[in-house]
Amino acid sequence: MKTSRGFTLLEVLLATALVGLLLAGLNIFIFSMGELWGKNSDRRLFDQHVNAVTRYLQRELRAAGLPPAGKKGEYAITPQEIRPGGGLAETLLTFDLTGGSRLFEWPAQPLPEVVCSLQVRERQGLFLLWHSRLETRFYDDPPREVLVTPWATELSYEYYDADTKRWSIERALKRESSSSRAYLVPQRIRLKFAYRGLQRETVLLVPTVTEGLPNY
Repeated sequence: MKTSRGFTLLEVLLATALVGLLLAGLNIFIFSMGELWGKNSDRRLFDQHVNAVTRYLQRELRAAGLPPAGKKGEYAITPQEIRPGGGLAETLLTFDLTGGSRLFEWPAQPLPEVVCSLQVRERQGLFLLWHSRLETRFYDDPPREVLVTPWATELSYEYYDADTKRWSIERALKRESSSSRAYLVPQRIRLKFAYRGLQRETVLLVPTVTEGLPNY
C-alpha cells in the first residue's frame, strides 16, 4: 500500500515564491492600469469641458448676430474699450445679448439688452464681463463678471487678408492702420486651454449680419 507523500520544505518555498511573484505582477498591472485610466479620464473630462465651453461661446456669438441685437450689414461683435472692476481699461471684443445668458446671476430682476465682453486673464481663465444698458449706472459702474472656464490661457484673433489670401493670428486686436485708433474686427477667435500638461485649441467664428439673416 502506497503512502501519500507530503510537500517538502523546498517545494513549499518555491510555491510561495511563485505565488508572490504572481501577486506582485498582478498588483503592478492593476496599479499601472489605474494610473492609465486616471490619465485617460483627465483627458476625456478636459476634452468634454473644452468642447462644452466652445459650444456655449459659439452659441452666444451666434445669438448676438440675430436681430434686434445684430443690424443688417454690420458686425455683431466689435472691439470696445471696457473698464473692468479694479482693472485698467482694455479694448475687448464686445457684443449684445438681448435676452442675457444662463450664466448670468442678477441681483434683481433680469434685464434685456445685455452688453458682454470676452477677456482672458493670466492664471485666472476666461471671463465674460456683462451689464445691461437699461441699468441706471450703466456708464458709471464696471461690468459684472462671470468665470466661464479657469483653464483658458490665451485669447487670440485671426484676420483674413483678401489681397494676400492669407490668415494672420494676433495676440491683440489689430488696428486699421498704425496711425488709426479704430480696430479691425477679426473673422475668427482662437482659444487655448491648458490643464495638467494637457493642451487644446479651438476656433470660434465671429458672425456678421447680412440681409437681416443670422450667419451660421
